[in-house]
Amino acid sequence: MCHNFYQLRYLTELKIENSMGVIWFDKELSIEKIGVLKDYTLGHHLGFEWVELGPDFLKMSMPVDNRTKQPFGILHGGASCALAETLGSLGAYFTLDGTKESAVGLDINANHVRPVREGKVIGTARPMHMGRSTQVWEILIHEEAGKLVCISRITMAILKM
Repeated sequence: MCHNFYQLRYLTELKIENSMGVIWFDKELSIEKIGVLKDYTLGHHLGFEWVELGPDFLKMSMPVDNRTKQPFGILHGGASCALAETLGSLGAYFTLDGTKESAVGLDINANHVRPVREGKVIGTARPMHMGRSTQVWEILIHEEAGKLVCISRITMAILKM
C-alpha cells in the first residue's frame, strides 16, 4: 500500500503517541458489539453502515443517493461532514469510560477535494491527539475506487460526568 508524506507522518506520530495498541476503552469492542445505528438518527437516515473497526480506527460507509446528493447531482458536502462527525464522535466516545466521561464536538472542518455522483463513500477516522480534555480526529473519505473525496478534522471536548 502506497502512503503519501502526510500519511507516513501520521503513522509515525501515532506509533509514538499510542504504543499500547488498542485505543478503545472496551478492549473487546467489535462491530457486532456496536450494532447498527439506532433508528431515527441522522446516520440511520443517511444509510451509514459499519465497514471495519481496527485497533485505532473506525470505518463507515455512506451511499451516494437521493438522500446524500445536493441539487446538482453530486455528494453534498454536508453529508460528508455528517459522516465525519459521526465517525469522530463515536471514535472519541469509544475511547472513554461512558459512565464517567462523554465527548462532544467543538469544531469540525472539511475540505471537499473530488465530487462523487454515485456508489458509496467510505470514511476512516483515526485519532491525531488524545488528551485528557480534548481529542482531535482526522477523517479521510474515499470513493469506492480509493480516490480521496474529503479530508475532515474534528475536535472533541472530553467532559466529566
